[in-house]
This record gives sequence, structure tokens and C-alpha cells, in this order.
Amino acid sequence: MIRAPQLERRRRQDDACVTRRFSRGRGGVMITVAADTLTYVDLIWIEKRLQRWIRFGRVASDHIIDRHRRVVGFTPGDGFAFVRWASNDFGTVVSRIDILRAVAPGEACSTVGFVRPGGDGLLRVSGRPKVERVLQAIDAIEALGVDPADVAPDHWRHIHNRLTAGAVPHAYTRERHAAWLKRQRIAP
Repeated sequence: MIRAPQLERRRRQDDACVTRRFSRGRGGVMITVAADTLTYVDLIWIEKRLQRWIRFGRVASDHIIDRHRRVVGFTPGDGFAFVRWASNDFGTVVSRIDILRAVAPGEACSTVGFVRPGGDGLLRVSGRPKVERVLQAIDAIEALGVDPADVAPDHWRHIHNRLTAGAVPHAYTRERHAAWLKRQRIAP
């Protein structure tokens, strides 16, 4: 069992290992700047009680703390789905999914629990029926042969808005994905 001070010391050591350092001279003085660009997500799994997991996304760094906990990192611009679920003796207490885009250092972001420093929120849904609808939409995108991490951010916002309004979201198509890829190529 790792105690809190040991865990914090280990996390600082891990962060120091992941952090890249850039040195540059200015007026004869060397300045060292830490440039850790990853967005970290704390994951946990306690059977029948608590689960925080990644549904999709390209993990750039993965650190296993123990058999129930790990920390994953995403590079700026990468999209990922973060699912949270918790229960007690009476049933499900929390059912939530957030689809986020990892941000660069200094970029504006929304704070999300267990995500450091935060992310650009594309979709945030709570409640089992809505979360299931989002998971079905992700499955449908994967059935097209498209990686959900590559989907247009506007589509995730569309799903969020439609589910919030109680409407049925439009399906993501190969044509929409092709248009998104072309838009990315011409964007500055």
C-alpha cells in the first residue's frame, strides 16, 4: 500500500522524468524552462465501486501506479473520451462521459475532475441513458472505420447539444469525415 506522501513523491519523480527541459542563454545566464506539454488523466478501477477509464484516444504516456490506478498522458490537440462511473450499495451514483481535446501549455481550458491541467470540452454528458447514447455514437463511428479521436470536434459538440435538448443527434458519415480532413489541410 502506498501512502499519500510516498504517492506524491513518486508523482513528482515521474513528472520530472517526463518533463523535457530546454536551456537557453540570455545575457550570460542560462535559463532552464520545464516544458511538459502533456495532459494527464488519473484512472482507477475498483471492482463494482468506481471506474475512471479512457474510451478512446491516443495515449502518449502511461504510468501504472498499482494494479488499480494509473496515469495516462495525451499530447496537445489529441481528442479523448474520459468515462467516470461510481456506485454504492443502492446502485449507480455517477455516470458521466467527457470528450476533451488536450491543450497546449498556456492555452485556455476547462477544468475537469482528474484531468490535469484540464481540456477543451467538446462534450459533457451525465446520466446513464445519455452516456449510453454517446457510447453508441462512438461505436457507430468505429463501425465506419474511423478512429473517434480523429472525428471533427464540431460533431462532438453537436451530439452534446442535441442530447442536452432531448433530440436525436445526426450520425457521423464518411462524407463528413472526408470534409473534415480536407478542412484541416487548408486551415492555417
